[in-house]
Amino acid sequence: MLGTPNAGSEVADLLQRWSVYRAFYGPAGLQLTSTPDRTLSSLPALDYSVGIVAGKRAIDPISSLFILPRPNDGRVSVQSSRLEGMADHITIAATHTSLPRHPVAIGQTIAFLSEGRFSS
Repeated sequence: MLGTPNAGSEVADLLQRWSVYRAFYGPAGLQLTSTPDRTLSSLPALDYSVGIVAGKRAIDPISSLFILPRPNDGRVSVQSSRLEGMADHITIAATHTSLPRHPVAIGQTIAFLSEGRFSS
C-alpha cells in the first residue's frame, strides 16, 4: 500500500462538511474519514502479507501544519497509514502524490514483493 489512509484522513474529516466534496467524492469520500465505517470494519482480518509505504514530506502548509498529525505526506499522516496485521511498514521522504512514482517507494515495493519485507 502506498500512502493509504487505513485509519482515515483528517483532511477528509474536515472536507466532508462541504457539499462540493460530497458531490465529487460521493460515498467513497466519506469512507476516507477517520470515523469507522461499517463496511470497511466488517472486512476480514488480513491473511496475507501487507507492506505499507508512507510518505513524510508535505508541500501543502495548511494541511501539513494545521490539520494532520506529524509526520505526514500532506494528505495522510504516517500514524493513519498503519494497519493491524501488516507485515511491514516504512516511511520515506515523499509527498502523497509522488509516492507511486518515487524511486525509493518503487525500490521498497520490489523488495517487499521479493522478500516479504522492506529493505533497511
